[in-house]
Amino acid sequence: MNKSDLMMALKENVNLSRQEAENIVNVFFQSIEDSLGSGGRVEIRGFGSFTVNGYKSYVGRNPKTGERIRVPSKKLPFFKVGKELKEMVDISD
Repeated sequence: MNKSDLMMALKENVNLSRQEAENIVNVFFQSIEDSLGSGGRVEIRGFGSFTVNGYKSYVGRNPKTGERIRVPSKKLPFFKVGKELKEMVDISD
């Protein structure tokens, strides 16, 4: 499922116009981005939680040349699956 599929599902299940469904999905994702961008955490009970993990800089190697390079510190989003979603996916086999 992609963003367009999500909009179509919302449109059909709640009887919204395409524009209304698009606005709702965009606000939802923008809210998650804003929260994570400011260092916050997003938790959707039964689904999972999004956090930002920080990684320190380190010295790595270029796989082609073997040259040592300094990899700068960075922050990346991380998703942890909720218990209910994990169980649902496990029994759907």
